[in-house]
This record gives sequence, C-alpha cells and structure tokens, in this order.
Amino acid sequence: MSPVSLPSGFEWGFATAAYQIEGAVNEEGRGKSIWDTFCHLQPTRTKGADGDIACDHYHRYEEDIESLVKYGAKAYRFSISWSRIIPLGGRDDPINELGIAFYNKLIDSLLARGITPWITLYHWDLPQGIHDRYGGWLNVEESQLDFERYAKVCYERFGDRVKNWITLNEPWIVSIFGYGNGWNAPGRSSTNPMSTEGDTSTEPWTVGKSLIMSHARATALYNRDFRDSQKGQIGISLNGDYYEPWDSNEQRDHDAAERRMEFHIGWFANPICLAQDYPECMRKQLGDRLPGFTESEFALLREADVDFYGMNYYTSQYARHREESPLDTDFLGNVEELQENKEGISIGEKSGVSWLRSTPNLFRKHLTRVYQKYGKPIYVTENGCPCPGEENMTCEEAIKDDYRAQYFADHLDAVGKSCSDGSDIRGYFAWSLMDNLEWSDGYGVRFGVTYTNYDTLERTPKRSALLLKSMFDQRIDDFLRHDTKEIRLDEPRSHI
Repeated sequence: MSPVSLPSGFEWGFATAAYQIEGAVNEEGRGKSIWDTFCHLQPTRTKGADGDIACDHYHRYEEDIESLVKYGAKAYRFSISWSRIIPLGGRDDPINELGIAFYNKLIDSLLARGITPWITLYHWDLPQGIHDRYGGWLNVEESQLDFERYAKVCYERFGDRVKNWITLNEPWIVSIFGYGNGWNAPGRSSTNPMSTEGDTSTEPWTVGKSLIMSHARATALYNRDFRDSQKGQIGISLNGDYYEPWDSNEQRDHDAAERRMEFHIGWFANPICLAQDYPECMRKQLGDRLPGFTESEFALLREADVDFYGMNYYTSQYARHREESPLDTDFLGNVEELQENKEGISIGEKSGVSWLRSTPNLFRKHLTRVYQKYGKPIYVTENGCPCPGEENMTCEEAIKDDYRAQYFADHLDAVGKSCSDGSDIRGYFAWSLMDNLEWSDGYGVRFGVTYTNYDTLERTPKRSALLLKSMFDQRIDDFLRHDTKEIRLDEPRSHI
C-alpha cells in the first residue's frame, strides 16, 4: 500500500525535554527542580534513576544537533529548564545569565544548521524554590504570576529567533501524576502509600486551574506585547488517548468513552481553546471540588487565544462504564480503562511498555475529533514507542528497531488520512531524539530513535532515525482530499 500523502509545507522533527536529557543539574547557577528532589527520595520512586547526568546534553548539545542534521530533521522541539533561567523561580528572583547563555548557544546552533527551534516553556520541572515558598502549583494566584514572568524573560531573550512557543507540556500528567496518584514529582497523593502528603480528592483540580491560568497569562502576554514584533505563534501540548466503547452495543460504554475523553482533554482544551467552562460531565461529578472561573478569568482566556493545538499521542484504550458511584478520588470520569474489548479484541499491537499499544486507526479518529471539536490547527508534538523487549537488548539489537519504524509509518499515514477528513495538521515531532530518563520508569524503557549507552553516553542511530526522512519525503506533497474516504465521528466507534 502506498504511503498516504501529507500537506506541502508539513513540518517535522524530534522532541526532547530538559530534565530527561540535560544533566548538569548543579552547574553554572541552575537551581533545583521538584524532579531533582523527587528522584533522590528514598525509597526510590524512579527505580533508582535520576537526572543528575542523564544524557549529558548540556555538554553534548552540538553532537545531538549533528544527529538532527544527519536524520534530516527540519525542526527540534525542546524544553527550557525554568530553574536554569531563574534558579529560585519567582518573579522577584534573580535571572541566571549562564542559563540564558546555554539556550542562546543551543538556539543559534540549530538555526545555523537550518533547524527550526520549538520551545516548550514548562515540561514538568517546577523550581523547587517556589514549591517550597508557597506550594507551587497548589497556589493558583502566585504560580501564574511567577510563570508569566518566566515566560516574559524567555520571550525577551530568545524571541528574536524563536517563533514557535509551547507554554505547557501535558498539564493532565502534571495534575494527576504529580498530585493525584503521586507517581511523578512532587509525589503528592492521599491514595499512594509511598506519599506522605497530599489530597487526591482536591489537589489535582486546583493544580489544573493553576496551569490553565498560567498558560493564559503567558499566552496573553505574548499576544499583547510580543506577537507584532516577533511574528511568532504560541500554543500548548495536551496529552490524551482515544477511547472506544468496551461493548460497542452498550450505549453506556459509548457515553463512558466520550466522558473519559472529556476528563482527559476537555478539562484543559475547553478553557484554553474555546474560552469555555470545563465539560459538564466534570462539573456533575466533581461539584465544588472543581474550581470555577471568574468573569475576569474568562476575559483573560479569551485574550489568550492560541495559534495551534499541540497533540501528544501514544495509544488508545477501551472504556467501560462503572455501575458504582465515583469515589472522591476518581479522576477518570467513573470509567474502567481496558486494552481488550468485550470480545477479547486487543486495542492494538503490544509495544515495549504495558500501557502502549499501536493504534494508528484510532489516532486518525482522535486527530479528526480534536480538530472538529476545537477548531485549532494541530501539531503532533509527541508520538513514539519503545519496541517489544527493547529495554533488555544490546545496542546492536536495539538499533534494528523495525517495530518503531512501522509504528511511525502507520501513524504518519493516520495523520494523512485525518487531513483528508478535513483536519488542519501542520507538523509532527517524533518522541524522542534519544533514549533518556523516562521519569518514574527510570532508564529502562527506551523511546529514542538514538540508542544511548548510559555508561559511556555514546549515541548510536537506530534504523528508524535514518528512515524517517524518507518517510516524510514520500508523503509530503500536494494533498488530494478525494483520495481517502471521509469518516464521521457520529458513526458507531469501531476500528476503521
């Protein structure tokens, strides 16, 4: 079967995050982040791993940029470490000029090689200083003011060359994994026996509002003070799976699938993309535990109009309704998430990590649903997988990553098919440029297109890295909409 074409001008590249690759946590004025603290907790929450050295990108960025050149990448999405720029994090705290200098060198080096920089302002590494000072994201008013100042510094120092901004990466993960189940920093939870503090029934929803309003302040600031002179664009990256009903003949499972996506995506996309309140199903279940918006906050959300929707997508699941009333600690929408349906059919082919199965047909549906619902141009800001058994492979075995190459090819075809459905999709970033610290999974799971030897820090290209350019070259062409059958989201949900 021929590859499905992508629109001309389609942008593509690779993505990383600061704490996962940079290392140099105590060098040149960088302050501590909540992940520095979390990784060193005992007993370990990260399988004994930390980001102290990580991939040592801080010292090896030129080598990593040369990898981007070798792979033919047109763009590179990376995040800035807030505590490397403002070590204590606060709006009245001093700026670290050495941190500014590092990112200036990185940006200039990318541009010199014809690679477009895409900056994510926040990829989970909150400065420990403001977490200690007032609770970080638990304080809605203080956190948004500090984030606004941090964003302003970045626009002022880098915006003459950087034209693509992402405010936050995956606020759902920040809220739920950080303050609901405690799997991620700062590890607050009232249901996780390893957590010593937190309230799962309330804190995720408070943090969610802090993130929404912090995004709004940073975006409104850009629109008001920087857009005209810098001529850039700004958006946010939201994660979320696509959900099919566990029993396709059960309306309550169809409802559960839609409700799960509202709890996953609508929570943030409704206020950010539509300047509307949270989905009604969230209001109904959570009541006054879900903090509301004032009229002045809605006005700010309208001022913070985004240019694009950044989509982080890895997999899909089945949703089954629950008969019981939801617990106060439920954050899923009172649904059960499953990887096989009532007939025992898997949602997709297994990968190298339990939660991820390859689901390109449902990726198409997901892209089309999000575009139809929110009406913003889409950039796929993360998509990727580990190969089955990869974490136990030698370098020689791991670089033959045919599973990953097929995953990319299938998901790129899904992008093309969603374009034929009428979706405006403008770019794609593979996760990730290199194997790195996979947060609470440590250094076992490997998502990179480059093999990282964590003992020597040597990088070795995998087969998929060298194939992606040809995949895009084959697909990027003038797009003919009539070549692909249109799907409708009001049809019964099933595999396409």
